[in-house]
Amino acid sequence: MIYRSKVDRFYKRFLMIIILILALATFWPLFLEGGNILEVIVVLSCIFGAITAFLLWCTLSIKYVFRQEDLLVSGGPFRSRIPYQSITKTAPTTAIYTGYRVMSAREGLEIFYTTAAFGSVKISPEEPERFIDELKKRCPHMQVEA
Repeated sequence: MIYRSKVDRFYKRFLMIIILILALATFWPLFLEGGNILEVIVVLSCIFGAITAFLLWCTLSIKYVFRQEDLLVSGGPFRSRIPYQSITKTAPTTAIYTGYRVMSAREGLEIFYTTAAFGSVKISPEEPERFIDELKKRCPHMQVEA
């Protein structure tokens, strides 16, 4: 079963601001120096395009996959396999700026598990209630905080 990540309005605006800042940092020197050398414009455009594509790939490809033995949390090149037997607790969270997070919304779930380097992962499934129900089926020992 696959759950996509919820993308809220705040995160969309935040991503657009980051891309605009990146565009200004990339192309503003061209305007200041009157740059009209085609090679420079092409190189800077490629750099801007590659970084923007990477940011969008990391954000828009976030998904949470229930597999036979584990929960796969992936976004862009980042992947985590969480064995069901190592999951101890899940709780709602709004702390989006700290910890290991693979989410694109201000509100989400924090899954605590024993094999984690940081102790937990923060996620934001589109349908959190259904996600928790599915997780409970696979992890009956897990605590669920409201």
